[in-house]
Amino acid sequence: MSRLFDSSVESDLLTGMRLARTALRRGELVVIPTDTVYGIAADAFSPQAVQRLLDAKGRTRQSPPPVLVPSVGTLEALAAVIPDAVRKLVDEFWPGGLTIVLPSQPSLAWDLGDTDGTVAVRMPNNRIALELLSETGPLAVSSANLTGQPAATTAADAEAMLGDSVNVYIDGGESTSVSSTIVDATRLAGPGGTLTILREGAISREQIRDVVGDLLEEEPPADGVSIP
Repeated sequence: MSRLFDSSVESDLLTGMRLARTALRRGELVVIPTDTVYGIAADAFSPQAVQRLLDAKGRTRQSPPPVLVPSVGTLEALAAVIPDAVRKLVDEFWPGGLTIVLPSQPSLAWDLGDTDGTVAVRMPNNRIALELLSETGPLAVSSANLTGQPAATTAADAEAMLGDSVNVYIDGGESTSVSSTIVDATRLAGPGGTLTILREGAISREQIRDVVGDLLEEEPPADGVSIP
C-alpha cells in the first residue's frame, strides 16, 4: 500500500524521504515535487524499475523517461559530449525548467527504453527533489500522471491517477502546471549543427535564443509535424 507524506511537517518529511530512498533502492516508484509538475521517479540504473515506471503511466519503451540530476557535474558523467552552447544554457537555466537531450555515454549500464543513444537531462530547482537526488544519484523521472491525462500539480492528484503503483508520495504543496521546456542538442556536436525545441514550456523560445543565438532552429511552420 502506498503512503503519502506531508513535507510541511518536518517529522513527516524525514520519514517520507527515508522511505523514498528505501523504495528506490528496491526498484519501487516514488512521486516527488519538482519546480514544474510532480514527477514519478525510479532508479535510472534499474531496467526493471524503469519498466515499472512506464507501466504505471501506461507508456511504451518508445517514450523513455528523462533523467533528473542533482548537479551540473552529474551531466558530465551521463552525456558523451557537451557542446559549448549547452554549457551556456546550463549556466543560465539550471537548476530550472529546461530539459536537454544529448548523446549519452555508451558505457552507461542502464536501459531507459528506445533512446537511440540519447539521454534527456534536467536539474530541477526544488529543495526536496535535489536532496533526494543528492542521496540516490540520477533518477528516471516522468510527469506523475497517466498517459493522456494532465500532469499532476499536487501529490493528491498524482495518487488519484497512479494509486498503489507508487510506493511513496511526497507532498510538497501545489506546483506549477507548466512542464519543462525540452531542447534537442544532439546535432550541435557536428558542423553546422543546430538546437531544436521539442516542447515549449517553462523556458521560452526567446530566452533560449538570447543565450544560443542563431544556433536555435527556426520555429516550424504551423502545418508541420507536431511532437507529443
